Amino acid sequence: MAKDRGLTRTEALMDAVRARIANRALAPGDRLPSVRGFARTMGVSPFTVVEAYGRLEAEGIIRARRGSGFYVTGADLPPMALAGMGPTRERDVDPFWVSRQSLDADASVLKPGCGWLPADWMPQGAIRKGLRALARTDDAALADYGSTRGAPALRRLLLGRFADEGIAATMDHVLLTGSGTQAIDLICRLLLRPGDTVLVDDPCYFNFQALLRAHQARVVGVPFTPSGPDVSAFEHALVRENPRLYITNSALHNPTGASLSPQTAHRVLSAASAHGLTIVEDDIFADFEPAPSPRLAVLDGLNRVTRIGSFSKTLSASVRCGYIAARPDWIEGLADLQVATSFGGPSPVATELIAGVLAGGTYRKHMDELRQRLARARKDAADRLQPLGLVPWTMPRGGFYLWCRLPGGHDSAAIARRCMAEGVVLAPGNVFSVSQSAGGFLRFNVAQLDAARIFSVLQAAISEK
Repeated sequence: MAKDRGLTRTEALMDAVRARIANRALAPGDRLPSVRGFARTMGVSPFTVVEAYGRLEAEGIIRARRGSGFYVTGADLPPMALAGMGPTRERDVDPFWVSRQSLDADASVLKPGCGWLPADWMPQGAIRKGLRALARTDDAALADYGSTRGAPALRRLLLGRFADEGIAATMDHVLLTGSGTQAIDLICRLLLRPGDTVLVDDPCYFNFQALLRAHQARVVGVPFTPSGPDVSAFEHALVRENPRLYITNSALHNPTGASLSPQTAHRVLSAASAHGLTIVEDDIFADFEPAPSPRLAVLDGLNRVTRIGSFSKTLSASVRCGYIAARPDWIEGLADLQVATSFGGPSPVATELIAGVLAGGTYRKHMDELRQRLARARKDAADRLQPLGLVPWTMPRGGFYLWCRLPGGHDSAAIARRCMAEGVVLAPGNVFSVSQSAGGFLRFNVAQLDAARIFSVLQAAISEK
């Protein structure tokens, strides 16, 4: 690569050191690798490393300490650029760019590639009723910071749900967070150090990759099957990569819609236990299932598995609140981290509103109706996509995603690019894939597929040579 860019070996080494400093793999005051060690790593002579270090020292980027080695000075440290960390990707399959297209799109843009339900599918009546009740509550709920572990009422409701599944937990096992994403962020802060390896499904929710990039983790993908991760590949990755974490969706997996089988769940837990691996199970789609499928947290009992979730998919993405269910000693550390990063738990307005909706009789009715509506939408979407040659990889038991293979070897990034020009935001397969092996897939949100224009734009993009 250095040769292709016209760099000498010395210049390539200098670039490598600058890149490590820019992405915080080397922080101010850190010692650089020894001359001989770096030479072996980079496949160059020690003389080349000495020359590179000398030139970096002349630029003020590193400093030599007699008898000790070379250290980062911190001079002219650039701002952290998350998009520049990890392997370089084309914009169409970069997690940050794809997220922005959905989040920043105006009302005229159609978004069958987004990851949330339309506003009119949500329980607006129950939310408005809850807001009116909050307006009459005491002043503290409207003005004070949230407690460090979150509102007891909502935590007790979660414990009741866990008990129904067979998880024996107490209030000491549960922490409320500002969102599901913040829940993962706090876990990464607690358990990861820069350079640690994390396993994810391939494909997986693309913001897992973005968040792990922010934590400077090394991300390794495990092929995903209709019954969960490929267990043989998972076991080999444990031996070969020595990962610190595995992050997954067990039920109604994002993006594929698949659910974990009992056999796969047991083998994954057995392998994780043998290798000391911690599992983070994102259970955000649990309430969309018609009946519960196997859960790693249920089988494990919150020992090696940490569960996270939120209410943004079922209630409101505007009223943000997530949760972590984990070992009490980890909850203690996570609560401290939440104080350090947010000064307290999630907004009392959000937690009291969610607790009120969940405790009322409207939530269960809302979810029953939503599951039925989504079942019809999935069938309708599959029927309308089939004439375009788009075939679901598997037909999910619930939820709102269809993971569809494109016909004729089409590249989903190119299709997404053409549709974007026509005001239709899609989710191309490789934005979800660590190995970039899903270029022939698109993820569709069936609840956002009602506009006829989406299908005409798609057909035109697929027909274009």
